[in-house]
Amino acid sequence: MPNLEDIRAFAEVVASGGLSRAGARLGMSKSMISRRLARLEAELGAPLLARTTRGMSLTEAGADFRPYAERMIAEFDSGRDALSRQGEATGRLRLATPLSFGTTHLAPVLAELALRNPRLEINASYSDRRVDVVGEGFDAAIRLGILADSSLIARRISPIRAVLVASPEYLARRGIPRSPAALAEHEVIPHGEAVWQFRRDGRTTTFHPRGRFTADSGAAELAGVVAGLGIAAMPSFLAGPAVRRGEIVTLLDDYEIPALGLYVLRPPPAEPVPHKIRVLTDIMLEHFGGDDWDRCPRRG
Repeated sequence: MPNLEDIRAFAEVVASGGLSRAGARLGMSKSMISRRLARLEAELGAPLLARTTRGMSLTEAGADFRPYAERMIAEFDSGRDALSRQGEATGRLRLATPLSFGTTHLAPVLAELALRNPRLEINASYSDRRVDVVGEGFDAAIRLGILADSSLIARRISPIRAVLVASPEYLARRGIPRSPAALAEHEVIPHGEAVWQFRRDGRTTTFHPRGRFTADSGAAELAGVVAGLGIAAMPSFLAGPAVRRGEIVTLLDDYEIPALGLYVLRPPPAEPVPHKIRVLTDIMLEHFGGDDWDRCPRRG
């Protein structure tokens, strides 16, 4: 009887297109994946995969076996999940999370989740790039911002508020902007292609930031603000500690910057929700579902 984990290794190689990527998804070395494949092929008495110059391709036997493999894995995972709903979560949770939010706020929460669920294996990937949740084999992703149309299932956890900030040294050198229009006369630190919006008295003003200092990391942008390179709009949870220390101050406090969102994303189907995703969502709501977790003092 073939080993289920050998079958899972085969399915992951097919889904990801290679031994290395399958190993990364499953937390195994390339050599271990190769051994599992060899053992499965020996058990079935047929080669399932053929090496090509472009990677791996299914043999005729592999193509025939693939739907059975995927069905066996799905049935086992569903059965295990049904049992685990009676108690702690089990299995492996592969999670993609933003770098700045992940390391400063989410990491302690995931540690607590692991303590509460000793049979749950948590594998978190911290990066500010937009991952392909399905294509890269993630069970879920934590995402900040405005969600684009997607087949992914989204659960909104809380709003993400933003503030406009600069260092006292920068403001002493360049002056304090009193309106969004005045930002055109200042050095700014943009975040990708994002535009800045400001609301007051029912009217919205849009500003398209352009600057010489850019980064794909919120922490790096904050370092630029603290160093006096310019003005930035950033999440309250990221700016708050530096504001409290007096390293930066908030600006245009009489304007509202529209809030973004904090979400848990997962692949379909909508129901049933895997138990490991349910406990992740619950602990996210517990820690971030309130209104005050990211409050930033106003010192502008």
